[in-house]
Amino acid sequence: MKKVWDLETKFQKWLEVELAACWVHTQMGLISQADYHTIVEKAQFDVQRINEIEAEVQHDVIAFLTSVAEFVGPSSRFVHLGLTSSDVVDTAFSMLIQEAGKLLLEDISEFMKALHQQAEKYKLTPMMGRTHGVHAEPTTLGLKLTVWYDEMQRNYDRVNLAMESCRVGKLSGAVGNYAHMSPEVEQQVCEKLNLVPAKASTQILQRDRHAHFITSLAIVGGTLDKIATEIRALQKTEMNEILEPFSSKQKGSSAMPHKKNPILCERVSGLSRTLRGYAVTALENQTLWHERDISHSSAERMIFPDATVTLDYMFSLMTRVISNMTVNEVQMKENIEKSYNVFYSQQLLLKLVDKGMSREDAYRLVQRNAHAAFDERLSFDIKISQDPQITSLLSQLELSEVFNFGKYTQHVDAIFKKVYG
Repeated sequence: MKKVWDLETKFQKWLEVELAACWVHTQMGLISQADYHTIVEKAQFDVQRINEIEAEVQHDVIAFLTSVAEFVGPSSRFVHLGLTSSDVVDTAFSMLIQEAGKLLLEDISEFMKALHQQAEKYKLTPMMGRTHGVHAEPTTLGLKLTVWYDEMQRNYDRVNLAMESCRVGKLSGAVGNYAHMSPEVEQQVCEKLNLVPAKASTQILQRDRHAHFITSLAIVGGTLDKIATEIRALQKTEMNEILEPFSSKQKGSSAMPHKKNPILCERVSGLSRTLRGYAVTALENQTLWHERDISHSSAERMIFPDATVTLDYMFSLMTRVISNMTVNEVQMKENIEKSYNVFYSQQLLLKLVDKGMSREDAYRLVQRNAHAAFDERLSFDIKISQDPQITSLLSQLELSEVFNFGKYTQHVDAIFKKVYG
């Protein structure tokens, strides 16, 4: 990812745009075959020389063109024919976004593979589901991982769509009106570079496209943050259900040798905040003066390399976490038991309603017993068996149906089929 954004790669993309334009102009008879072959044969650049020239002229594209001209010689007068700087910069920028985006799609695919493998492994591993941080009803670790997989599939689609939105070139001149070059040149150059010509542009491509890309990355980072935060919560000593990998030589604290801290997940949570900051900057870049200014340019030179490198790194961390996490199944079972079976309350409520009791009366009756069972640290099924108001309505067989743990896993296969096919 770093290579995508280094100066050598950027200038190489600029040169590809210039050479594609020269090729089209040659096909149209505006450049001779001899000059075109000279340009193609000799065209190159020197990054250090570009930096030296830019320090004097304070214009990076002019510095680039001057460097190229020093290699090409007299035929260089046909390079940049009819173009403005942003024709080259924005078109090449779109190409760079495609390269960075492809790497991120590979990251997402690898992460999804890790999620799927672990979901299959822990498909029916029971754990307590929590809402508001409080025990709700049991679920399985496989289902938790599957929800993450499903969201990551949407993230793959988001990034893919955002990349397509940015797979656009423009060679429409100083204010986008093709005054010095026909739209046909733009069409052919874009085809040669595997881009789509913008239907309308000013001197630049409009920055809603770029905002779409960066905000999509922020959303992906938000998913990784959500997963990291959940693992951090489940690694708390009081829960001790899932732990991120901790090597034999790793140390958790300078003062307390016993510590195993979720530092990888905390790192991901912190970095996701920077991605959201980049998204705000990308949204601010949509607003420019008239046909363009360059207030967006300096910001983009920071946020695009930083955002893509950061997200790439976050994926390397989270793929490692998911692939190598410690799952404490015994502790999960013990944590379920800490509810004293009160999570069967909804099944009992529905059974009483089915027997003709009003929902309000049934709710209060079940709630009273559930709270009492928890406070008394008495199993809910025992507490229910001592309530004549309930036992007069439900037989022992019917009560056994209420306390059937299998209901919480009976549709796991159906969910897996919907998600994984």
